[in-house]
Amino acid sequence: MPAVLTEARMDFHRDLVDRKTLSLAPDGVASNADSGQKTSVGIALSIAKDLSAQVIEKKLTGQRAGKQFEEAVEGFLKRTFPLLQSLRPGKWVVENVGGSRAEYQISKYEPYSHLADLAIAVERNPDLASILGNSYEISPDILVLRHPEPDSVINRDWNLVDADSGRYAIIRESNQNHPIVHAIVSCKWTLRSDRAQNARSEALNIIRNRKGRTPHIAVVTGEPSPSRLASLALGTGDIDTVYHFALPELMKAVLESQNDEAVNMLYTLTSGRRLRDISDLPLDLAI
Repeated sequence: MPAVLTEARMDFHRDLVDRKTLSLAPDGVASNADSGQKTSVGIALSIAKDLSAQVIEKKLTGQRAGKQFEEAVEGFLKRTFPLLQSLRPGKWVVENVGGSRAEYQISKYEPYSHLADLAIAVERNPDLASILGNSYEISPDILVLRHPEPDSVINRDWNLVDADSGRYAIIRESNQNHPIVHAIVSCKWTLRSDRAQNARSEALNIIRNRKGRTPHIAVVTGEPSPSRLASLALGTGDIDTVYHFALPELMKAVLESQNDEAVNMLYTLTSGRRLRDISDLPLDLAI
């Protein structure tokens, strides 16, 4: 029997194919390819064939494909990350809040609950909006949350806390009952125009506006072009790591393309530990 992560990865790809998120047009252009870029078309076609994508008459709209990609990533994380109790014990929840951005979801959780008051203040005073701009806005796709623990769990092995100690720690249920943001995962089916910059800007807002530890900040993408992957993955300081939906298949396709520039760029991203596979994500979140 394959390992859980291996099986979950296969099911993740099967979901993308069955729901036509990943598909082929009659002319052989994959749904995640840039039809105007020869390298993108060739690499995406190879990946799509390896994953048994089907030919359909009309690909999904970008909005629908993006939503289904979010749902597929959500399902993969729900299936895998909570099983890593040996590495990261806790009561975990994976939530896809990408469709509820108007509700300002992040303020429901620690260490961002203070942003709810800021949003109300900005709504009441338009001058604040002109001063702050969007520097406090965080609109995540997927959240990995940990529930605070009762003292009975914290004191299970040792009598660690009582009424006189740890009175402000957010992990204690007796101090606060908001779930804690462990990771924020942004999902980008493709990386066109300013999407890479949007992901970076949001990552910086996540870092600047926290009142506590910085959550893991990850991006999962189906982009086939190494140069566009580099626009997001190169550099450090904002996004932890970029995860490709099918990295081994991407590496195979890029090597087959015999495009030296694409081969060298992909080698830089992988050897520099800036690009990993979707199956690495749950394990990295357990750190």
